[in-house]
Amino acid sequence: MSSFSSLFTRRKNKNRGKTSEKEIYDQEGIPKHYDRKLDRNLCSIQELFKQTTDYEEIHIKVGDLKGCVCYLGTTLNKSELNMQVLEPLREAFKQPETDAHRDLDSLREAFFPAVSYEYAETLHQLVWQMLNGYAVVMIDEHSKALALNIGGTDKRSISEPSTQTIIRGPKEGFIEDINTNIGLIRKKIKNPRLVFEDFRVGSDSNTKLSIGYMKGIVNEDILSEVKLRINKINASGILDTGNVEEFITDETFTFFPLVYNSERPDSISGNILEGKIAILLDGSPFVLIVPSVFTDFFQSTEDYYQPFFMTSFIRIIRYVSFMITLTFPSLYVAITTYHHELMPTPLLINIQSQREGVPFPAVIEILMMELTFEVLREAGVRMPRAVGQTLSIVGALVIGQAAVEAGLVSNVLVVIVAFSAIASFVSPIYNFSIAARLIRFILIIMAASLGLYGILLSLIVMVIHLVSLRTFGIPYLTPVAPFKLKDQSDVFVRVPIWGDRYRPSYLMTKAPVKNKDSSRPSSPDQNTGGKKEND
Repeated sequence: MSSFSSLFTRRKNKNRGKTSEKEIYDQEGIPKHYDRKLDRNLCSIQELFKQTTDYEEIHIKVGDLKGCVCYLGTTLNKSELNMQVLEPLREAFKQPETDAHRDLDSLREAFFPAVSYEYAETLHQLVWQMLNGYAVVMIDEHSKALALNIGGTDKRSISEPSTQTIIRGPKEGFIEDINTNIGLIRKKIKNPRLVFEDFRVGSDSNTKLSIGYMKGIVNEDILSEVKLRINKINASGILDTGNVEEFITDETFTFFPLVYNSERPDSISGNILEGKIAILLDGSPFVLIVPSVFTDFFQSTEDYYQPFFMTSFIRIIRYVSFMITLTFPSLYVAITTYHHELMPTPLLINIQSQREGVPFPAVIEILMMELTFEVLREAGVRMPRAVGQTLSIVGALVIGQAAVEAGLVSNVLVVIVAFSAIASFVSPIYNFSIAARLIRFILIIMAASLGLYGILLSLIVMVIHLVSLRTFGIPYLTPVAPFKLKDQSDVFVRVPIWGDRYRPSYLMTKAPVKNKDSSRPSSPDQNTGGKKEND
């Protein structure tokens, strides 16, 4: 069990003679054994929670025995507590003495038949259940306690995802409750082979983490590696899947994300059906998918809801936009500084005439505008929603126009910076666009130093780096490098759904074929050989 050392203070035992404290208490300072005497258990629990205001206990009578209901008021619904726990216990007190009052199993079956429950045979289990929102019923002279799960506190309702908007498709998104998120995935995949396994991460936060996969499809070697890396997570607190991502990724020092994340249940469900593994964390609306390759970040779930011709065109736009975001500003610096001969003469004269009054070289000029745009973008994100969009739009227009009129930058530079910034938003995954924005600054500096040769050298180094990356042992550029012909049906273009028969071969799933009898749909006349059937 994970450490509770930051939550509890070890109690000193002065009445056990020479007995070692290690034999009486566990490493978190909680007594190892559940005592049959109610007063002793209450004394231990009160000592643990003596400084917290949300610890509450209600003393009851069950037959002729003393009892107590202990809980943390901030972790459960008090109206449900009264209806599902306290009212049945009052009925138990009113009824004549029976064996049900003395046997905990009979008591549960008689008065709590529809309530989810667990038993606590140690105080450590009891404390853990209280921290997870259970109401614990303790009765004198019993060797264990009954923990009842009556439902938690209020949570955010299911709404449309805020970071991954969609035109056509389901509008529901994950929330911060992991059980709700698992339910949203099961709503999409109604299959008993869909498995979820639980883990606990964070020595102090003790956060619940679940991995979901399709049994009989997933690659067992990849699954074992995922479990191994999760078990190796050693941190005091894990509060978001972004923390998990840094612990399980193959390479930390890279601009490119190696783990796909989404807050859309349909996206996660689709990846699970492909043979990938989902990682959910309680308290985070973003779910991770592993393993993820480079081409995954150019795909959106909406691609499979639109006609395949349109989807293929949009995907090509995304790849082109990525290259524009990377190279457009640096190409401007290289050509205007070193390679004037590459521009048509009228265009060259026009650009030089605009830059005639600009006091800075092209590299300083473009770095100023790029940094200004990044500041405006970050300010727009952090400002209140009603003000943020106005600040980004008006700020960019006002500052850009003022900079041109003041002679600090040229008109063409404003167009280049704005176009490359807009192209960075085309990527459906936000953290992938961050990589392009960062690499863009390196290319600008290399272009100012070596011209087009610097850009070419930087791109070669970037490709070498991409080829060297691995995601759970799978090459990051798969299925492009190494090239896999079978997987090209869903990379740069998308074939019709009925033509996409196979799961990605690089996953080496147990069931490589996903659409066994898929074929092109035909009209009724074609199905009958061109002849109409008579009644």
